[in-house]
Amino acid sequence: MSKEKVEQLDHRSYSVDESGRRLSVTGRRVSVVDDVFGEIVEGGPNYRNVGWMGTVALMMKTQIGLGVLSIPAVLDTLGMIPGVICLLAIAVITTWSDYMVGIFKLRHRSVYGIDDAGQLMFGRVGRETLGVAFILYWIFVAGAGMLGTSIGLNAVSTHGACTAIFVAVAAIIGFGLSSIQTLGKITWLAWLGLTCILTAIFTVTIAVGIQDRPAAAPPEGVFVSDYKLTNNPSFTQAISACSSLVFAYAGTPAFFSIISEMRDPRHYTRSLIICQSGVTITYTVIGVVVYYYCGSFVASPALGSAGVLIKKICYGFALPGLLVTTTLVIHLPAKYIFVRLLRGTHHLSENTFRHWATWLGCTGGIAIIAYVIASAIPVFGGLVSLVGALLGTLMSFQPMGCMWLYDNWSTFKAERTTKLTLMVCWAVFVVVSGTFLMIGGTYGSIVGIMDSYKASGGSAAWSCADNSNSV
Repeated sequence: MSKEKVEQLDHRSYSVDESGRRLSVTGRRVSVVDDVFGEIVEGGPNYRNVGWMGTVALMMKTQIGLGVLSIPAVLDTLGMIPGVICLLAIAVITTWSDYMVGIFKLRHRSVYGIDDAGQLMFGRVGRETLGVAFILYWIFVAGAGMLGTSIGLNAVSTHGACTAIFVAVAAIIGFGLSSIQTLGKITWLAWLGLTCILTAIFTVTIAVGIQDRPAAAPPEGVFVSDYKLTNNPSFTQAISACSSLVFAYAGTPAFFSIISEMRDPRHYTRSLIICQSGVTITYTVIGVVVYYYCGSFVASPALGSAGVLIKKICYGFALPGLLVTTTLVIHLPAKYIFVRLLRGTHHLSENTFRHWATWLGCTGGIAIIAYVIASAIPVFGGLVSLVGALLGTLMSFQPMGCMWLYDNWSTFKAERTTKLTLMVCWAVFVVVSGTFLMIGGTYGSIVGIMDSYKASGGSAAWSCADNSNSV
């Protein structure tokens, strides 16, 4: 502790290390005192134990999950060149947004979630609005994760049981794993899930390249891919496709929780650069290669593009990844509610009865609500698209532009340099573009829900039907 400064506070010695953590020194015991979690005592959960490599895994797993499987279909809608341009544009904007999460957290150490940022910028209204949006968004994503897992189980087992049972199994496993108390102990799951989902998507990518035709193509004649370099979609089709790309990058609100549990938040940017580079390269390669070989016969999700056998193999690899996605997206809103309920009390960081009752109540409650919504709503797939367009965009674009303006507006008014002027323009652009994508994507999703319901009437509540047939 050679570079620490020591202060006296409440008759206790505190030292501040180079990473910004306060250390409480009581006799011979040294414990971390965090601005969010309070004093992290020996024997209790260690909320500040995620290394920078673990941060990479958690970040990439919140990004690479359900969204990557729809990217080839997005390129089919937009055309390969416009699709890749839109993908890279959204990658740049969301990477800047993710970077702002780290900067804002380092400047405002008491911020835990996006609602705390909303409180600083817009008061109570901002806090409650973003807090509710955060919970709803992850609940619907958790429901989508459960359905994705049920698709995988159906594919692997050739519909070995009622789909409603598979969804319930996914919910139970998700609840059990998400109840692990800290992200530091979940990082190994993130590595496992990331490895499995990447193996699955690269397997289908290789398979479509070596097969003579995709599964959905006509079996007769010589197959020639009908991929398009450019396309002419309607506004609704184009904006819905862009919303799918935003959803593929919409792990941004989770990054508040992740940086809050890092051992050294100063390494956040390093982790972010590795994450976003890996994610963008993966999305581009998977999207372009699969679409190039499949053309308009690409399946969505893409794991079904190479036939029944490859679909079974790919979903076998993907299942752990889908379960880890479900685990993380249950854990995140549950941890948010848990911290908000117990913040400022010793129950947050000590293994008391109230601590465990609240924690299991949060993870169990989120899992049950996500399961009920996923199983009971006839147009759940369209509803996830709607929530992604409305809430995913809302929490990945506009708040981050506002966060930069909140921290730098007074400096800009005083100096008005060229750099600050350009940054103001950029922050405003992020807010405006996010609002446009949110409104347009919401409209496109509503139109899609209505069209889907007119065509099929949606799925039945708690259906036993095989939901892997179409993929």
